Amino acid sequence: MRRRPLPALLALVAVAAVVLWLLARGEDEQPGRLAEKAGGVSAYDAGQQQEFEERAAAGLAHPLFEKSPGGALATARRVAALRPLVERAAGDAWDPDVLEGIVFLESAGRPDATASDDLEGAAGLTQILAQTGSGLLDMRVDVAASKRYTRRLARATSPRRRAALLAARRRVDERFDPAKALAATVRYLEFAKGELGRDDLAVVSYHMGVGNLQRALRAYGDEDVPYAQLYFDSSPAEHEAAWRVLSSLGDDSSTYLWRIRAAQGIMEQFRKDPAKLAERQRLHAAAPSAEQVLRPPGTPRFAEPADLRTEDLAVVEGRGLRLSRTLAAAPAGNRALRPAALAVLRDLAAGVAEVSGTGPLTVTAASRDVRSEDEDPRFDVEAPPSMHTTGYAFDLSRRYRSPAQARALQFWLDRLTALDVIAWVREPAHIHVTVGPRAEG
Repeated sequence: MRRRPLPALLALVAVAAVVLWLLARGEDEQPGRLAEKAGGVSAYDAGQQQEFEERAAAGLAHPLFEKSPGGALATARRVAALRPLVERAAGDAWDPDVLEGIVFLESAGRPDATASDDLEGAAGLTQILAQTGSGLLDMRVDVAASKRYTRRLARATSPRRRAALLAARRRVDERFDPAKALAATVRYLEFAKGELGRDDLAVVSYHMGVGNLQRALRAYGDEDVPYAQLYFDSSPAEHEAAWRVLSSLGDDSSTYLWRIRAAQGIMEQFRKDPAKLAERQRLHAAAPSAEQVLRPPGTPRFAEPADLRTEDLAVVEGRGLRLSRTLAAAPAGNRALRPAALAVLRDLAAGVAEVSGTGPLTVTAASRDVRSEDEDPRFDVEAPPSMHTTGYAFDLSRRYRSPAQARALQFWLDRLTALDVIAWVREPAHIHVTVGPRAEG
């Protein structure tokens, strides 16, 4: 988000953030809409697995654009250069696009990538742990020798000397050999598929581990389900035991498959339309969340206070909501949102209340107009108008009524993000949420 009060600009924290929210309403659902269930938690529909996965990939793509070394476009170029090796390693056993997605996400296409200075940890093109490489994947991994060559590489300045040291390190630590790392990754995926019975579960286990995933599946009560079902059908209100296993991992394991799918999408777009990928990268870089992707430049804005007409907006009210004192005293137009945004806010508040059993969420900001922001000394006039001037953004206070309320809000923010319905960012005193077009039908 841009055009925030100047002190807040110094402390913005991006959150990337992947169950269907209450998008389908009434009994006359349209084809392609996702089904809903009572209690604010939406049902997984096996017939719409692909739609769930596509939404999750879109909703969780932002970190790939934000964190990829040099940007997603530069990473895509590096990964694309490895495609012949990827296809050779995948053979007939595995989908090369999936393997390519793993390369994108794990190392950004850098064969010498390491997770830390400790080479016992993840290293190489596909970030294989030393113990996994030598103990499970039949790789040569001599950590002590690898460390020696790594130290020499840090001191080497001659390109010829560096090339010789890199080659020597690849011989003693095959994780740094791109062809051997890719072949080992395929061996792992085949092993995991044998244990778990499904390609998608095998991919999830590459980050989560087979044991953790089996524990989540047992908690769900069915070990032969698509990962989309396990993920989207588990919540604090439904299949809670499985949700607790997934949420307890705390290292993005539960969203790994969606980020792999996002990487696959980036690579596909790189090959088909690199200019469009460059534009996506620009939009992702324009704000600390994906809000500019959901509501790109050209989205209608309210230019003047008189444009905040209540016939175009709906005043914020509803179960589980209250307005801050400042917002409650503001004109009606400033206390309102576009109907689709208000519908998401109401459902979000109802879901948080359902899960946490606590009082209302406090809304601290809704719609504003561009002129008022320009004239307000609290705002940075050099920045573009904020998303509040579109009517699709709102702020929620971070002063929670209980830890349970904070946890419930985090759950719903993450799940709405995983459905590509919202983008959000945590600010010092507020959660800023932008509602995307999927909320409109």
